[in-house]
Amino acid sequence: MVQTVICAKWGSRYPAAYVNCLLAMIRRNTKRDTRLVCYTDDPSGIHPDVATYPMPVVALPMSKANHPWRKVALWQEKLEGISGDVLFLDLDVVITGSMDDFFDFKPESTFCVIENWTQMGSKIGNTSVYRFRVGASTYIYDTLVADPEGVTQRFPNSQTFISRTARNMDFWPAEWCVSFKHTLMPPWPLNFFQTAKLPPRTKVVCFTGKPDPDEARDGAWPAPWYKKVYKYVRPTPWIAQHWRED
Repeated sequence: MVQTVICAKWGSRYPAAYVNCLLAMIRRNTKRDTRLVCYTDDPSGIHPDVATYPMPVVALPMSKANHPWRKVALWQEKLEGISGDVLFLDLDVVITGSMDDFFDFKPESTFCVIENWTQMGSKIGNTSVYRFRVGASTYIYDTLVADPEGVTQRFPNSQTFISRTARNMDFWPAEWCVSFKHTLMPPWPLNFFQTAKLPPRTKVVCFTGKPDPDEARDGAWPAPWYKKVYKYVRPTPWIAQHWRED
C-alpha cells in the first residue's frame, strides 16, 4: 500500500523549492512507497513526481482568505487525489527521521497531531504535522462554512478551532516533532553564542513564523532592528544536511 503525504502551497510565502525539498526529505526518510500530493494555486516549478491539485475552496472572510484557515478545506468529505489516512506536513519543516512511524502510530485514530509547544496541557494541537482520515471528520469543515465570520472571530487561529471542534484527537510522542524556536533555540542571551542542537529522536523540526529553514541554516533572522537585540540565530549546519532538494 502506498503512503500519502500532503502539503498546501498558496500565495508567494513559499517558493516551489520548499515543495521539492519536502519531496526529497520524504524519500530519504521512508522505507515504503510514499507519494507527495501538493494542493496549490501555482504548480509551476514543482517537481514532476509531486502530484498537484488545485487548492480546495473554503469560504472565508477576506481578512482570513490567505491565512492558515485555508487548511480547514482539507476536512471536506472528499478531496481530489487522496483517500484514507494521510499525513499533512507544513512546507516550513525539516524532516530528520522516519516518516513511516507517523503512519504506524495509533492506526485506529482518525486525527493525530502535535501537542502545541506553547500551550502544553491545554489540549491544543499544532497542525504543522498531523495525520487524518479523509472524510471522517467533515463536521469540522461544516462548522466553519456554516458561520465563517463567527468562527474566525471566536477562535484566535485555525488550529485552536480544529482542536476545540475535533471529537477525537491524539498527540504524537513529544520527541517526534519539535519547534526550532520553542524547543531547540538556546534561550536569550545564549542564542548569540550557542547553536541549536538536534535531539537524536526528533523526526520533524517545525519552523513556525520566522526564521524559515533556509534563514536559520544561514544564521539570518529577519526582524526589525529593535528586535534584533534578542531575535538572533547562529548558522545551523545540520539544517543543510537535511533540508535540500537532492
